[in-house]
Amino acid sequence: MIDLLLTPLQYPFMQNALAVAVISAAVCGMLSAWLVLMGWSLMGEAVAHSILPGVVLAFLLGIPLGIGAFVFGLAAVALIGILSQTTSLKRDTTIGVVFTSLFALGLVLMSTVTTQTHLQHILFGNVLGTSRIDLYQVGVLATVTATILLIKRRDFTLVAFDRTYARAIGLPVGVLTGVLLMLLALTTVTALQTLGVILVVAALVIPGATAFLLVRSFGAMLAVSAGVGAFAAVAGVYASYWWDVSTGGAIVLAATAQFALAYLLSPRQGLIAQAWRRRRPARIVEV
Repeated sequence: MIDLLLTPLQYPFMQNALAVAVISAAVCGMLSAWLVLMGWSLMGEAVAHSILPGVVLAFLLGIPLGIGAFVFGLAAVALIGILSQTTSLKRDTTIGVVFTSLFALGLVLMSTVTTQTHLQHILFGNVLGTSRIDLYQVGVLATVTATILLIKRRDFTLVAFDRTYARAIGLPVGVLTGVLLMLLALTTVTALQTLGVILVVAALVIPGATAFLLVRSFGAMLAVSAGVGAFAAVAGVYASYWWDVSTGGAIVLAATAQFALAYLLSPRQGLIAQAWRRRRPARIVEV
């Protein structure tokens, strides 16, 4: 068993891959707690898919891909806000219009690039190809995101639970919402190398959903969500090494397996617990 764990770590590329995957997945898990509570799961999907044209343009211009991804992530959020405020369309409709349009633009731009190998890695992830420089970049982005989330966690949580009360006590709800959306774009950029554009949305949704089923307080939900993401990253990286499968896909499946266990075994909301409560005879109260 020890050999199974230590053998992959003899190689520098596996050390980089494991570190990048754990850092990215843990930060995605932290943000996932807020996305689930605020009903922003579709927003996470929109940002994740909308950054593709930014990545391709950055590749064509020879600038860091993360810059293009971040700019287009913010642009997607701005477009969704503009459409929501200037039309009577519902939020989910505007999200669908923006992210499908931008994702299609990214695919069209990709078709014009002669060498698409690197861009394919952006779509599907290439964590085993990460370098030490990639690790440092992910570490910096993740540190910035996690620091802001932890420092402002009380304000973000209040906005998530009751925007009206938060506004009544003087919190800048609009600013806090904007910062959270900016962190969503930054987190998506952080996870690009690990999961790619297509799978990053899973890392932004599944850990928070799993934690929501297991715990009752938000502090515990935040910790469990980050833990679910980190464990899925470790399991996925090792699975990809030993079984030669897609790393991003293995990470997402590991997170899905944890969600399935929570769905079945959660003491409060699990299927087994609910079935047990239904079968348990009602207590007879004697008068």
